[in-house]
Amino acid sequence: MSTSTTLSPLGGISRSRRIKNAGMTGIIYVAFALAVVPLIWLAVTVIVNGIDIFFISNADGLDAGFNLEFLQQSMRGVFGSEAPYGGILHAIWGTVLMTLAATIISVPIGLLTSIYLVEYGTGMLKRAITFFVDVMTGIPSIVAGLFAYSLFAIIMGPGTKLGIVGAVALSVLMIPVVVRSSEEMLRLVPNELREASYALGVPKWLTVIKVVVRTAIAGITTGVTLAIARVIGETAPLLVAVGVTDSMNFNLFDGRMMSLPVFIISEYEKGALPCATETCIGEITQYRAWGAALVLILIVMALNLIARLIARYFSPKTGR
Repeated sequence: MSTSTTLSPLGGISRSRRIKNAGMTGIIYVAFALAVVPLIWLAVTVIVNGIDIFFISNADGLDAGFNLEFLQQSMRGVFGSEAPYGGILHAIWGTVLMTLAATIISVPIGLLTSIYLVEYGTGMLKRAITFFVDVMTGIPSIVAGLFAYSLFAIIMGPGTKLGIVGAVALSVLMIPVVVRSSEEMLRLVPNELREASYALGVPKWLTVIKVVVRTAIAGITTGVTLAIARVIGETAPLLVAVGVTDSMNFNLFDGRMMSLPVFIISEYEKGALPCATETCIGEITQYRAWGAALVLILIVMALNLIARLIARYFSPKTGR
């Protein structure tokens, strides 16, 4: 007797194939859960622990309502567990300034390098650049910090720790990411666009600027934004190259600067502080560390959102 499971004239799916399909579907859902659950757990943990600092004020202590004092003051003049309890304004400014300087250094170098590799590069020089970019992509971040510190120690003397040193360290980490992302975007530009431009008598350099780069600008901008999000949370290179400070510093070329990642680790290392009065908060260092971590995650999330919006805005429009 036939045991065929054919359900239509074109043939049906056998029972074994349906079982395999269901099994693989289950594996995919399990893998998805294994990837998402830790992310959700991390986000919830940071939010639950980080939001507490926004309910602490210098005047009312733990009994204050929601406020933004934590974002409006630095750690200058803050000692022990008594008010004032300090904030991360100096760390936010330091993070923004050093990341901005690193972007200004990295984007031109990375973009020009990717243009050379895609449009002009040939032979051993192209292979050598590709090799070194691959090597730079995998170097530990602490190596970038040591490189920047050593470079400025040779130029300006040992012990030099400036904001610009941290910016150079971050740029070493950013450049290979910008090169790789920009290179891939430039390779996606159809050759027909280049040939059409050449047929109209446009020189190659102008074709690259007006046609190739403009067509790939959405992907390039997205890659740059994601590169910024990748380095803005680096701790080791800034700890080596910039150090720590409790005061505001807007000058990258004068004195040390604080950053959010370094602020987090420096506060967490302090542990619980002695508390002898009713107004003191012994765990204030932990509150500050978790609050800074929450702000840093929000900044990274904002950068990723901006990258998506930029990609959507600059992407080539389809249809008539």
